[in-house]
Amino acid sequence: MDLSTILKPEAVKVVSAASSKKRLLHAVGDLAESAYDLDANRVVEALIERENLGPTGVGHGVALPHARLESVDSVLGAFILLEKPVDFNAVDRQPVDIAFALFAPEEAGVEHLKALALVSRTLRDTSLCSKLRANQDASTLYSILTEAQSVQAA
Repeated sequence: MDLSTILKPEAVKVVSAASSKKRLLHAVGDLAESAYDLDANRVVEALIERENLGPTGVGHGVALPHARLESVDSVLGAFILLEKPVDFNAVDRQPVDIAFALFAPEEAGVEHLKALALVSRTLRDTSLCSKLRANQDASTLYSILTEAQSVQAA
Protein backbone atom coordinates (compact mmCIF):
# COMPACT_ATOMS: atom_id res chain seq x y z
CA MET A 1 0.00 0.00 0.00
CA ASP A 2 1.22 3.48 -0.82
CA LEU A 3 -0.27 6.95 -0.61
CA SER A 4 -1.01 7.13 -4.34
CA THR A 5 -3.43 4.20 -3.98
CA ILE A 6 -5.47 5.89 -1.25
CA LEU A 7 -5.11 9.57 -2.23
CA LYS A 8 -6.31 11.07 -5.51
CA PRO A 9 -4.81 14.35 -6.76
CA GLU A 10 -8.33 15.82 -6.59
CA ALA A 11 -8.44 15.03 -2.85
CA VAL A 12 -5.67 17.51 -2.00
CA LYS A 13 -6.56 21.08 -1.15
CA VAL A 14 -5.24 24.25 0.46
CA VAL A 15 -7.85 25.87 2.70
CA SER A 16 -7.53 29.49 3.73
CA ALA A 17 -10.60 29.95 5.89
CA ALA A 18 -11.11 27.26 8.50
CA SER A 19 -11.54 29.02 11.82
CA SER A 20 -12.13 25.95 13.99
CA LYS A 21 -11.78 22.18 14.22
CA LYS A 22 -15.42 21.79 13.18
CA ARG A 23 -14.94 23.98 10.10
CA LEU A 24 -11.85 21.95 9.18
CA LEU A 25 -13.88 18.73 9.42
CA HIS A 26 -16.54 20.33 7.20
CA ALA A 27 -13.81 21.22 4.68
CA VAL A 28 -12.71 17.56 4.78
CA GLY A 29 -16.31 16.49 4.17
CA ASP A 30 -16.66 18.84 1.21
CA LEU A 31 -13.37 17.60 -0.24
CA ALA A 32 -14.43 13.95 0.20
CA GLU A 33 -17.70 14.75 -1.58
CA SER A 34 -16.03 16.47 -4.54
CA ALA A 35 -13.16 13.94 -4.91
CA TYR A 36 -14.94 10.67 -4.08
CA ASP A 37 -18.65 11.48 -4.39
CA LEU A 38 -19.21 10.74 -0.68
CA ASP A 39 -22.01 12.39 1.27
CA ALA A 40 -20.30 15.37 2.94
CA ASN A 41 -22.76 15.45 5.85
CA ARG A 42 -22.26 11.75 6.58
CA VAL A 43 -18.48 12.15 6.39
CA VAL A 44 -18.52 15.05 8.85
CA GLU A 45 -20.89 13.17 11.15
CA ALA A 46 -18.61 10.09 11.14
CA LEU A 47 -15.48 12.20 11.73
CA ILE A 48 -17.11 14.01 14.66
CA GLU A 49 -18.25 10.68 16.15
CA ARG A 50 -14.63 9.46 15.94
CA GLU A 51 -13.28 12.71 17.42
CA ASN A 52 -15.65 12.28 20.38
CA LEU A 53 -13.79 9.05 21.22
CA GLY A 54 -10.52 10.97 21.38
CA PRO A 55 -8.87 13.71 19.36
CA THR A 56 -6.90 12.68 16.28
CA GLY A 57 -4.46 15.59 16.49
CA VAL A 58 -1.20 13.63 16.71
CA GLY A 59 1.12 16.56 17.39
CA HIS A 60 3.53 18.84 15.53
CA GLY A 61 0.63 20.53 13.71
CA VAL A 62 -0.69 17.29 12.21
CA ALA A 63 -4.15 15.73 12.52
CA LEU A 64 -5.25 12.34 11.19
CA PRO A 65 -9.04 12.40 11.36
CA HIS A 66 -10.51 9.09 10.24
CA ALA A 67 -13.81 7.27 10.09
CA ARG A 68 -15.44 4.12 8.83
CA LEU A 69 -18.19 4.62 6.26
CA GLU A 70 -20.64 2.10 4.84
CA SER A 71 -20.48 3.84 1.44
CA VAL A 72 -16.74 3.20 0.95
CA ASP A 73 -15.30 0.10 -0.78
CA SER A 74 -11.61 0.74 -0.06
CA VAL A 75 -9.52 3.06 2.09
CA LEU A 76 -9.59 6.63 0.73
CA GLY A 77 -7.64 9.70 1.79
CA ALA A 78 -8.07 13.45 1.72
CA PHE A 79 -5.33 15.97 2.47
CA ILE A 80 -5.83 19.55 3.60
CA LEU A 81 -3.18 22.16 4.26
CA LEU A 82 -4.49 25.10 6.27
CA GLU A 83 -3.09 28.56 5.66
CA LYS A 84 -3.88 29.40 9.30
CA PRO A 85 -3.60 26.67 11.99
CA VAL A 86 -6.63 25.83 14.16
CA ASP A 87 -6.97 24.36 17.63
CA PHE A 88 -7.61 20.62 17.23
CA ASN A 89 -7.18 19.41 20.83
CA ALA A 90 -3.93 17.78 19.72
CA VAL A 91 -1.90 15.69 22.13
CA ASP A 92 0.83 18.36 22.27
CA ARG A 93 -1.74 21.22 22.45
CA GLN A 94 -0.29 22.76 19.28
CA PRO A 95 -2.65 24.04 16.58
CA VAL A 96 -3.05 21.96 13.43
CA ASP A 97 -2.32 23.08 9.87
CA ILE A 98 -1.93 19.65 8.20
CA ALA A 99 -4.86 17.24 8.12
CA PHE A 100 -4.79 13.89 6.36
CA ALA A 101 -8.21 12.25 6.65
CA LEU A 102 -8.87 8.58 6.00
CA PHE A 103 -12.17 6.90 5.19
CA ALA A 104 -12.40 3.13 5.42
CA PRO A 105 -15.10 0.54 4.82
CA GLU A 106 -16.97 -0.49 7.96
CA GLU A 107 -15.34 -3.95 7.95
CA ALA A 108 -11.79 -2.88 6.94
CA GLY A 109 -9.81 -3.71 10.06
CA VAL A 110 -6.25 -4.37 8.96
CA GLU A 111 -6.34 -2.21 5.80
CA HIS A 112 -7.57 0.78 7.80
CA LEU A 113 -4.80 0.32 10.38
CA LYS A 114 -2.15 -0.12 7.67
CA ALA A 115 -3.27 3.10 5.98
CA LEU A 116 -3.29 4.96 9.29
CA ALA A 117 0.23 3.72 10.06
CA LEU A 118 1.44 4.68 6.58
CA VAL A 119 0.09 8.23 6.83
CA SER A 120 1.34 8.61 10.38
CA ARG A 121 4.83 7.42 9.42
CA THR A 122 4.92 9.72 6.39
CA LEU A 123 3.80 12.82 8.30
CA ARG A 124 6.18 12.15 11.18
CA ASP A 125 8.96 13.32 8.84
CA THR A 126 9.55 16.95 9.87
CA SER A 127 11.38 17.89 6.66
CA LEU A 128 8.46 16.55 4.61
CA CYS A 129 5.99 18.60 6.69
CA SER A 130 8.19 21.68 6.17
CA LYS A 131 8.04 21.12 2.39
CA LEU A 132 4.26 20.74 2.57
CA ARG A 133 3.90 23.93 4.60
CA ALA A 134 6.08 25.84 2.12
CA ASN A 135 3.77 25.07 -0.82
CA GLN A 136 0.30 26.35 -1.61
CA ASP A 137 -0.32 24.42 -4.84
CA ALA A 138 -2.46 21.28 -4.53
CA SER A 139 -0.69 19.37 -7.32
CA THR A 140 2.71 20.13 -5.75
CA LEU A 141 1.43 18.94 -2.37
CA TYR A 142 0.20 15.71 -3.96
CA SER A 143 3.62 15.16 -5.58
CA ILE A 144 5.46 15.82 -2.32
CA LEU A 145 3.23 13.34 -0.47
CA THR A 146 3.38 10.55 -3.04
CA GLU A 147 7.05 10.96 -3.93
CA ALA A 148 8.16 11.09 -0.29
CA GLN A 149 6.35 7.88 0.44
CA SER A 150 7.92 6.07 -2.52
CA VAL A 151 11.39 7.31 -1.48
CA GLN A 152 10.82 5.95 2.04
CA ALA A 153 9.89 2.57 0.57
CA ALA A 154 13.10 2.39 -1.49
